[in-house]
Amino acid sequence: MRALTLTAASVGLSLLLAACSPASYQDGVYTGLSSKDEDGAWAKVTITLKNNEIVDAQYVTFQADGSIKDENYGAGAAELGNSGFYQKAQHAVEAMKIYRDCLVRKKSIDGVDRISGATIAYDQFTEAVNNALSQAEQ
Repeated sequence: MRALTLTAASVGLSLLLAACSPASYQDGVYTGLSSKDEDGAWAKVTITLKNNEIVDAQYVTFQADGSIKDENYGAGAAELGNSGFYQKAQHAVEAMKIYRDCLVRKKSIDGVDRISGATIAYDQFTEAVNNALSQAEQ
């Protein structure tokens, strides 16, 4: 009976340690997509992994029509007199660059903090990064 208890305890401890250990990733380039938001916009993240670390990342978000959210994102609203929307849109575009740079610097999605006013971009970013990382898991 004691041997059975020790074996069960050993198996349980092994499972616990495996669950707590960090993921192991294959070197390579992986792309993850986010789901679409309520406006139909979505994100794509491409990460490069080497020696189990994120060494590069690209982050692009797309509007529902497939156009990239860039320095022109929201410009049409500004032309129609809604400069507030343009400013918010450009804040999100700048946050996307910060998210990407922070991911590479911190080597983990856990080190990337949410930026106020760019929550949707953050949520799409983390979802796409996690989807890319899941492809790289060994």
